[in-house]
Amino acid sequence: MLLLSRLYPRLAAALVASAFTLSHAFAAGPDRDARVRQAVDEAMKPVIEQYGIPGLAVAVTIDGRRHFIEYGLASKEPRVPVTRETLFELGSISKTFTATVATYAEVEGKLSLNDGVSQHMPELKGSALDKVRLLDLATHTAGGFPLQLPGNVKDQKQLIAYYRAWMPKYAPGTYRSYANPSIGLLGMVTARTMGASFKALAERRLFPELGMQRTYIDVPAAEMTSYAWGYSRDDKPIRVSQALLADEAYGVKSNAADMIRFLEVNMGVGSVSEKLAQALRATHKGYFRSGELIQDLIWEQYPYPVALDKFIAGNAMNQKAHPATAIDPPMAPRGNVIINKTGSTLGFGAYAAFIPDKKVGIVMLANKGYPNEARVKAAHQVLSRLTD
Repeated sequence: MLLLSRLYPRLAAALVASAFTLSHAFAAGPDRDARVRQAVDEAMKPVIEQYGIPGLAVAVTIDGRRHFIEYGLASKEPRVPVTRETLFELGSISKTFTATVATYAEVEGKLSLNDGVSQHMPELKGSALDKVRLLDLATHTAGGFPLQLPGNVKDQKQLIAYYRAWMPKYAPGTYRSYANPSIGLLGMVTARTMGASFKALAERRLFPELGMQRTYIDVPAAEMTSYAWGYSRDDKPIRVSQALLADEAYGVKSNAADMIRFLEVNMGVGSVSEKLAQALRATHKGYFRSGELIQDLIWEQYPYPVALDKFIAGNAMNQKAHPATAIDPPMAPRGNVIINKTGSTLGFGAYAAFIPDKKVGIVMLANKGYPNEARVKAAHQVLSRLTD
């Protein structure tokens, strides 16, 4: 762990950089602000109306200049408006942080993504996971884990027994099967190699080093007033509950300000340590082609510009297994692509996308679930307008 005395200079630098970026955005003038606002309004307002979304926070970055547009309510009762500081559940966008912790561990020599799972978890030796690499876990190509951990797995002992008994449907590296148990296991292995809990690695090390000041797995009591209520399909208030693998797979809460910072540092905008920058770049390598997408480490990429129908099709692949073809050697991080990730919990729907060459990105955080197709279409519309 980095000592606090080493963290504070980086945090101070990140805060200064953020303040400069934000002031520079406002200095860009009313024409640019109005153009972004119009593009976002035209894309988002119909979606809000169609799906009855109570609140939505949108952040757009253009070459490090930030724009925030907020709609509606973080809570209906009491009535609390959405702001750029409102905390939303990220759902599976959380997985991108798990991948980053893993690549950070690799940069520091604690593991290799080509290691077998049981190399770091001796209790799984002799199981099917002997043949599964950490890379397979991070690309959903382990061999056919289910989307969710079975409901009868309630504690750590049962979790290990589940992994020991798991039998793959496919040879590792041949099918993409989107799965929480896969990325959850990657987080478990990484935490073990780093000598700390996954939550501690994320909250005490990764988020601060990224300059994300109000991003959490467990929202502290002092921040609960900023934590939006999610709303179920029948409009009942709901928040995610604690469960096995939640921390690693879908448990992060963040706001528009922190998440646009995350996209910026993924694009090389803003200062982070060289080790962390290297870890972030490593998550953008392309390892498999499956359907319309190229599978990075959790992130999914497409050549840019991308046709809307292909973009939507790629983002609709997570409910079924699809054949995957390894890219050998892996595709180095590229700028002429669009990289994206969706995320959902029972009461929230999130989306993030960025185009490295254009230094343009968008974050959309909603406190109600709605179809991935609608998210992708809206983001595609905004980014197309802003990159013309």
